[in-house]
Amino acid sequence: MTLRRVGKWLIKNIGWRILSLALAYGIWMSVATEPEMATIVSAPVQYRDAGNNLEVSSPLVDRVELETRGPSGLLRNLSNSRTVVILDFSDVRDAGQRTFTITRNLTNLPQGVDLLRATPAQIRLTFEPRLQKTVPVHVRFVGSLSSGLTMTGYQVDPPEKAVFGPASQVERVTAVETDSIDLGSMTRGNPSTRVAVFVPEPKVRFLKDPQVTVRITIP
Repeated sequence: MTLRRVGKWLIKNIGWRILSLALAYGIWMSVATEPEMATIVSAPVQYRDAGNNLEVSSPLVDRVELETRGPSGLLRNLSNSRTVVILDFSDVRDAGQRTFTITRNLTNLPQGVDLLRATPAQIRLTFEPRLQKTVPVHVRFVGSLSSGLTMTGYQVDPPEKAVFGPASQVERVTAVETDSIDLGSMTRGNPSTRVAVFVPEPKVRFLKDPQVTVRITIP
């Protein structure tokens, strides 16, 4: 591009350039002249899990109170924004306790807003190896069959379920149990019902669908 063409391009766009600079200056002045204020924001904690075959076995912290300071206009928008605290587990390689100190770098606070303090100031979590195992399904029956009916047996499909989670909690699981099945609603034949199964440890999950089919034999 020749110097003449550059000059024409600058002259052609000079209006838009001046307008952009004026708007930027106006926005900067409006923020710069606002009074400094402080406020507290309740921010949810998000956990970025990179895997590493580890599980958190300790209770998780749901929210952190952030005491912030900045221009009043920015602080007014904090309550409407999605301010969060993000804990990144990507560098957690070994089992054991790990302490995360809540700093501004762990938040998505907007530019110009300072973090004065966080409550709690630190979050300590316990990491354990992930364990998976298969356990039997126990069926729970309630009520009684109608007069003249007798249950001669039942089948569960599948009879076992795979669970996984923190090793210490998975090791305590010896079986999972179904929701209650009311025998009073059963009729003659081979009635079947689809029912949910429950694992008692809070951080242990099912590898697949947490349901089974129970087929009862009533001749």
